[in-house]
Amino acid sequence: MIKKQKRMVFRLTVSGVLFIGALVLEKRSPFAWIFFILAYLWAGYDIPLKAFRNIRGGQVFDENFLMTVATFGAIVVGSLEEAVAVMLFYQIGELFNDYAVNKSRKSIKELMDINPEYANLLSQGVEKQVDPYEVEVGDTIVIRPGERVPLDGVILKGYSSMDTKALTGETMPVEVSEGDCVVSGSINLNGVLEVQTTRLFDDSTVAKILELVENASSRKARAETFITRFARVYTPIVVILALILAIVPPILQGGGWGVWVYRACSFLVVSCPCALVISVPLSFFGGLGAASKNGILLKGSNYLEAMAGLDTVVFDKTGTLTNGRFQVSDVAPVHGTREELLELAALGEYHSNHPIALSVREAYGREIDPARIGSVEEIPGHGICAKVEAGGSWHDLYIGNQKLMERQQVTIDTPSAILGTTLYVADKGEYLGAVVISDTVRQDVPAAIEGLRGEGVRRLVMLTGDKEEVGKIVAEKLGLDQVYGNLLPGDKVSRVESLLDEKPPGRTLAYVGDGINDAPVLARADIGIAMGGIGSDAAVEAADVVIMDDEPSKLVDTIRIARKTMGIVRQNIIFAIGVKVLVLILVALGYASMWAAVFGDVGVSVLAILNAIRALSYKKRQQRGKVFH
Repeated sequence: MIKKQKRMVFRLTVSGVLFIGALVLEKRSPFAWIFFILAYLWAGYDIPLKAFRNIRGGQVFDENFLMTVATFGAIVVGSLEEAVAVMLFYQIGELFNDYAVNKSRKSIKELMDINPEYANLLSQGVEKQVDPYEVEVGDTIVIRPGERVPLDGVILKGYSSMDTKALTGETMPVEVSEGDCVVSGSINLNGVLEVQTTRLFDDSTVAKILELVENASSRKARAETFITRFARVYTPIVVILALILAIVPPILQGGGWGVWVYRACSFLVVSCPCALVISVPLSFFGGLGAASKNGILLKGSNYLEAMAGLDTVVFDKTGTLTNGRFQVSDVAPVHGTREELLELAALGEYHSNHPIALSVREAYGREIDPARIGSVEEIPGHGICAKVEAGGSWHDLYIGNQKLMERQQVTIDTPSAILGTTLYVADKGEYLGAVVISDTVRQDVPAAIEGLRGEGVRRLVMLTGDKEEVGKIVAEKLGLDQVYGNLLPGDKVSRVESLLDEKPPGRTLAYVGDGINDAPVLARADIGIAMGGIGSDAAVEAADVVIMDDEPSKLVDTIRIARKTMGIVRQNIIFAIGVKVLVLILVALGYASMWAAVFGDVGVSVLAILNAIRALSYKKRQQRGKVFH
């Protein structure tokens, strides 16, 4: 593309020199017309050729046809310098368009460059460089410093820092070590890693992202489809009007053909819909590029347009508003101290890998001697029975839910007042107390809620499969408008459908989920937004917008990018149509020459294109808000 632009710059430079030479010779030599013709051909020989090929293909009324007819007409009536000027400035406008498109594509191309070229396959101690497609699930690959991760996998050996900017838009490296997952498209910054692959290349994160980006331009916004339909109707109409302008007045007046043909040619020049046909899609393309630079992937410009009219945002709770990581939030002993009760619970949960058990052991925070653990029996749906040693004696512990206590005929004297998942602890038939485990709000969520309010989002709703009482605590803490709990996936779909019926006409509803178990409701909303799309197949498949990290504040960035893009689109439409209509009227009445027509076409196109480039420039505002832990 750069070579093409350089060739065009050279062509236009030579044509410009010939054009200036022709203007100098015009009053001194009868051969000035030769320079005009050479300048015309050098600048725009390809335009008539394109017009001819398009006519043969059945596409008659396009900008190439309009430019060809207009400039040929100007040559016929003797306005050589204006014919050259029209072609020269038209090609300059096209050069500006190429530059703008390349600038817009650059941000997308940076994302597309995440595609790895090779993988270092380790087999029987021998390392071999192979195509990523040749690597199977379970193979071991080596990733050296500076190399891009070719496939998703788990680190077997080594530690390093990973650059995930191309995926998430975040500049801070992520520290990884043995047991951590790495995703394709990231860059290994320092250490040597041995990674066991967990997916084939076709199923990897990088492959799915590339597919998403490549298909994004195929989904058009309503403004884009309107402009396409408008141009199909508009162009034949102006050609007919130009033909009427060239023929009817001379017949009625009995002469003056040259004047009216000249006006008709000028009419055709200014009527070219380039400013609209080019700048509107370019504006959306720039908006998609700005979003991708910030780690936000939209599956089409139609979703960018929809985000600009956002009225209601519906959140999933676990994994979206909360971390999905359990922490001990309360310890309520009946006998003994908090530390003693937590120690007994940690001993009893020693052999479990359940997230609740892990949170109890993490809260205890001390090494546990396995010799202190005797027999352990899991009671499905209830909890565990464990024999442990503490305080110099052995205890027969029952740790679990209320059903377990009822089964063991244990009376719960003082249930915890803090809402969450409660582990009741009993020693044989004696109730010892309760340990409450609850989820925590994401650090970035309060700023995201404040930002959404600031952008005029009218209603914020939370849906959760958790207890409604638990959901209300989180919703009240964040200042959400409504909360619905105890919902199965099908219930969430029904609730979103009722919220869709309640929103104002012309406004949109977005559902924000983790993309793993929310596929039905993501698909049902006007806009499905998946958080933390890295490594989540369901996020990429079900959502319309994928935010590639776990920052809910990116929702605010998406709205701002969308609204900025739509503002630019509206500016270009109003400006282009307004100027063209004005110049068309002036040309038809004889108050404007072909030079004014050149501005009405090329000048407006260049200004609209330069305005469209602004869609690329988005700077993330600093989010403010309380942080909850």
